[in-house]
Amino acid sequence: MKIEQIYTGCLAQGAYYIESNGEAAILDPLREVQPYIEKAAKNNVTIKYVLETHFHADFVSGHVDLAKKTGATIVYGPTAAPGFDAHIAQDYEILKLGNITIKVLHTPGHTMESTCYLVKDEKGKEIACFTGDTLFIGDVGRPDLAQKAAHLTQEELAGLLFDSLRTKIMPLADDIIVYPAHGAGSACGKNMSKETTDTLGHQKETNYALRADMTRDEFIKEVTNGLMPPPAYFPANVMMNKQGYDSIDTVLNRGLQALKPQAFETAAHEAEALVLDTRNPQTFTKGFIPGSINIGIDGNFAPWVGALITDIKQPILIVADNGREEEVVTRLARVGYDNTIGFLEGSYEAWQQAGKETDYIISVSADDLSHLMANTEAHILDVRKQSEYYSEHIIGAENAPLDFMNESMSVIDKSKTYHVHCAGGYRSMIFISILRARGYNNLIDVKGGFKEIKETGKFSITDYVCPTTML
Repeated sequence: MKIEQIYTGCLAQGAYYIESNGEAAILDPLREVQPYIEKAAKNNVTIKYVLETHFHADFVSGHVDLAKKTGATIVYGPTAAPGFDAHIAQDYEILKLGNITIKVLHTPGHTMESTCYLVKDEKGKEIACFTGDTLFIGDVGRPDLAQKAAHLTQEELAGLLFDSLRTKIMPLADDIIVYPAHGAGSACGKNMSKETTDTLGHQKETNYALRADMTRDEFIKEVTNGLMPPPAYFPANVMMNKQGYDSIDTVLNRGLQALKPQAFETAAHEAEALVLDTRNPQTFTKGFIPGSINIGIDGNFAPWVGALITDIKQPILIVADNGREEEVVTRLARVGYDNTIGFLEGSYEAWQQAGKETDYIISVSADDLSHLMANTEAHILDVRKQSEYYSEHIIGAENAPLDFMNESMSVIDKSKTYHVHCAGGYRSMIFISILRARGYNNLIDVKGGFKEIKETGKFSITDYVCPTTML
């Protein structure tokens, strides 16, 4: 038996490859399925199952494409009603994979169809439990995402999650390995550990939601405390996962149209396309296409796209570093943004050489900001999450979280100049570029963000308070 976690940091997501005696199962696959197919071919095995723990909200699974390309059976747990062929397993049903077995454990709470998969080895010993969004390392799945579909309140869903954990997961042996669907950085939980696997026994000792003496009411209160509204793209991803979608091959063919500067400019106007510049934030500051927004590919790219581009069907044109265009289109498709219609051939340099109009953003160091504040009043915008701001911030800084862009605009006076920072410089550039496209021209970036600000020792900063949630 072989178990491999295939972890994607941008989405903080874990897919899994399970193999035994010539057969394999892929659990919660990403949108691009070719790597799974190639892995199975290399190992000379057949992909028998595509196991889905639930209808994911934060990414589009590759289940439909993978099943079509391999003949594998898509498996969901009880109550799931997908719009495509799938096996809807019964609670406690046994699936055979080579010489091992996989037991289906229906665990409603995060969503109503949420299901865990318990793996027994060739000797019948319970080895691992793939817990999806039911149980994370250090946390459990948030119970507020499926309220509308389930016709239940978040408190009622939290109660179901309590029951699922106590009756299906906690009775399992302490030495079982927990393999969750997400780790730290995912919006599917409040405060997950950076670890991506653990023993169930250790989780019983350290995970607040698995305390043996916790009552149902206490669980409901703790699990629902501190929840922030989920990203706007989540419902659209759920529908794509439930109803199906265009093949990733179709999406790539459409998105990888190389356009010279004039054709790129024409397409932007005719299709009313968003120009998405995915280069490094500090490269972007030095020159970019007016009206474009910057979400750097070397960061939490897909989640920020999902949080900030409200129309999932929005036509998108790409400015990327040469050679990274396919990566960008693929990572957009992971969160359902399938309407990429081309990229700028030759990247930004080609735009410059064509003599097209350009723009830039002023970026200063933390030291420069400290000198300015010593001599004059400065307006500082901290665009980190509210929980980060409350944890510690520059005294006098205003919090304008990037997560809630439209609400944050209300604190900005167009006539004033603001110095904008996040934690490290990634989010501040997203924030500034979006507002600049909307006519806010007096925003200055602080390079290196709060990390650099704190390291100078030249700023008055509030006392540190440990955050209770990372949402």
